Amino acid sequence: MRFLTLCMSFVILFLPVQAMAEDELVHVKMETSKGDIYLALNKTKAPVTVENFLSYAESGYYIRLIFHRVVPGRLIQGGGYNRSLYEREKRDPIINEADNSLKNVRGTIAMARNTDPNSAQSQFFINTKDNPELNHQGSEYDYQWGYAVFGEVVRGMDVVDAISMVPTEGRGDFEAEVPVENIFINMVHVIDASGVPTE
Repeated sequence: MRFLTLCMSFVILFLPVQAMAEDELVHVKMETSKGDIYLALNKTKAPVTVENFLSYAESGYYIRLIFHRVVPGRLIQGGGYNRSLYEREKRDPIINEADNSLKNVRGTIAMARNTDPNSAQSQFFINTKDNPELNHQGSEYDYQWGYAVFGEVVRGMDVVDAISMVPTEGRGDFEAEVPVENIFINMVHVIDASGVPTE
């Protein structure tokens, strides 16, 4: 009986890992002025969001944009503004896929948006800690929708942490949280999984 219990425990523990392994992942290298960040985007759980992000990336949209918002101990945000804090023209907003079971935990990438749940366009953020308040809570009211996670950092979290610790200031239309030193996104491009460094 004890052997059977152990086997069942093993199956229960193994199944989530197996399910994750079956998700279709797209690996991306984000080259920044602080170093490289490698991401695995979950095309199975967030197909619309991943396709949207890749469309921006492949068009060169993100080149020389900055991380314009750093909230210490919480997240870093980019993908919308250049060094002068001007926005580039964006595509139409996409649907909110925050109800896909992916959570806003440390190291995940999610879409930024305004108060309308279905308003995400090009901006994204990377969580530097677990942010459960940003998760999907329900669909009845707009404030319950949360922010759609669509991947995670698989290498380069040290770069994310370095960005999260830079001094910030108010600048342009932003009262605070803008890095004093411009931190550029130099390139975002798809790579083979084998291209992700192991050390």
